Amino acid sequence: MVFQNGEWICAKRFAKLKPIDLLHKESEKRKTELPDELKNIHMLIRCKLNIAKDHGRIRLRITADDYYKLYINSEFVGQGPTQGYQFCYYWNEYDVTKYVKEGENDIFADVYYQGLINRAYNSGDLRMGMVAEFFDNDKCILSSDSEWEYALSDAYKITHTIGYDTIFAENFDSRARVSSWDKCCVKNTDYVFSAEPAVSLSVYRKKPKFAEKLPGGGIFYDFGSEITASLSLTAFGKSGETVRILCGEELEDTPLKVRYNMRCNCLCDERWTLDDGECKYEQYDYKAFRYVAVIPSGDAEILSLEAIVRHYPFDDDYCTLVTDSKVLNSVWNICKNAVKYGSQEVYVDCPTREKGQYSGDMVITGSAQVILTGNTSLLKKAIDNQMQSARICKGLMAVTPGSLMQEIADYSLQFPILSLFYYKHTGDKKYLAENLSVCEGIISHFRKFERADGLLEDVIDKWNLVDWPENLRDGYDFPLTQPIGKGCHNVINAFYVGCVMQTEQIREILGVKDSKRSMELRSAFDNEFFNTETGLYVDRKGSSHSAVHSNIIPTFYGICSSEKEKKIADYLIERGMCCGVYMAYFLLKALCRMGRYKEAYSLIVSEGEHSWYNMVREGATTCFEAWGKEQKWNTSLCHPWASAPITVLAEDIIPNLPDTARIIYS
Repeated sequence: MVFQNGEWICAKRFAKLKPIDLLHKESEKRKTELPDELKNIHMLIRCKLNIAKDHGRIRLRITADDYYKLYINSEFVGQGPTQGYQFCYYWNEYDVTKYVKEGENDIFADVYYQGLINRAYNSGDLRMGMVAEFFDNDKCILSSDSEWEYALSDAYKITHTIGYDTIFAENFDSRARVSSWDKCCVKNTDYVFSAEPAVSLSVYRKKPKFAEKLPGGGIFYDFGSEITASLSLTAFGKSGETVRILCGEELEDTPLKVRYNMRCNCLCDERWTLDDGECKYEQYDYKAFRYVAVIPSGDAEILSLEAIVRHYPFDDDYCTLVTDSKVLNSVWNICKNAVKYGSQEVYVDCPTREKGQYSGDMVITGSAQVILTGNTSLLKKAIDNQMQSARICKGLMAVTPGSLMQEIADYSLQFPILSLFYYKHTGDKKYLAENLSVCEGIISHFRKFERADGLLEDVIDKWNLVDWPENLRDGYDFPLTQPIGKGCHNVINAFYVGCVMQTEQIREILGVKDSKRSMELRSAFDNEFFNTETGLYVDRKGSSHSAVHSNIIPTFYGICSSEKEKKIADYLIERGMCCGVYMAYFLLKALCRMGRYKEAYSLIVSEGEHSWYNMVREGATTCFEAWGKEQKWNTSLCHPWASAPITVLAEDIIPNLPDTARIIYS
């Protein structure tokens, strides 16, 4: 048991509320909406910690729902926890020896409960509060209980949400005073805590690279590149004067310069109301941005501004690309930066609009992050989250964790890719055996949709994605509606056959004896989709259309026989990037599996409209959600699912074409 002494403490308004079960199949539509008084709540907690003169190492264990930021003697210590389901809830551990002093110490936490149903938090379920324990060596010297005090902050005003109900706009009023301090309520909860502490984020301050005065007394800031952060500001003014805070990923030709109504459908327009004299304000939640404009009203004056950057621990010098190609170097850098700033406490698909961990994205982002850092802990946590979602559906969820229930069949079937990649980098057979049971559960779920020959049809309980956005599906000839159109189509079956093949591979690694089905499934796939006249796979039987996607996935897994590969490889090379950045990972991997390393390299350094360099040409410092800003109506400009070149270069191209570049690991 992790917290043996600490009690779960919460605000009075939550003390007697029973949790809402938000875990369900996406098709089981539920409408859960909390009242405003249970949303966007900042519970401030304080207590005193007495430290003996001859103290040893002082440790802290802590977690909260939804989130905490902790301070000791006014110094920031850490924040968390990483998102998690209540049946495997995460916590943090800190060595706080350097923050404490002999005698009395002030402990302060800002515990945040968002109350929205979204991808960013496991919120909206009425679970709220905090638990903490302090240790002197192994002796518990302080733990959360009803003697700890709390107050509710009235400084945050609800106006609008940003993204897909992802975060509340932080309209902060420095004049607001907290409610009167009261004793915390103790509540019995149903949390089951993870066995080990989660890795804490790296949090540090960054000054702008450039500042410029705007007409009317405002200031424009440029941080030099996209970052994931919140803002810290100081200003001097009179009570009631305001500072308008605008953040954006791009510039626009207006007096304010910043495109704060961002392309990715995030309206980052917030207001800070000042008290008399000098005021300081630090935003609580985070977003991705490069540019900031602050516009004070009246005679208010901005004294300082800096970013509080956050991401999973990332050593920029661990993995370095050495190349003479300026194009390759720029492509590598935008991918590396996106992985860095998209690796939060989970692999976020983007740190703006959704801020959620999509399982398909993590196949690409997770492999790149492991290569760039040499650290597998975040990948393991992501795989754990996928396995935990099997409690909701054996066929797994697409967003894990998170209170928004979403399911994508293509993503679920990629789970063995994650398992084998993690095993390759750790050699952990015990964990691989845990993964195997989940792989088998996935297959058993999808077998419900098998027809007589073993192929899937009418997979109606999950999205059939193929690729995203829709305009980059290369004219895929099957109705990908929700629910899916009736019938049998290529990509979902290619992923299914590949899932079965890789599950059999895992069994072989573990020495598990079982009958194999992959050969008969491969034969059925060929019979259904292979066009003997063209030598290509079609999107569905009866169609003459062969989207690149219908030929990428069979060759990625090696479903087709080797004698068919040359024609398909030639076709894929000729068509180029007629797909989205997500599917580009599978395309590059498929070409390399077929020995076409030079052609894969050429696609990575292409300067065409569908290329990573096109992102660079459009001003990217982190890779985009699509090949260009206008190729999707709400393109995110920090989307690490476009980071395929990192993994493909490291695993496939450079080992086989060493003259292209070198990777140096520190």
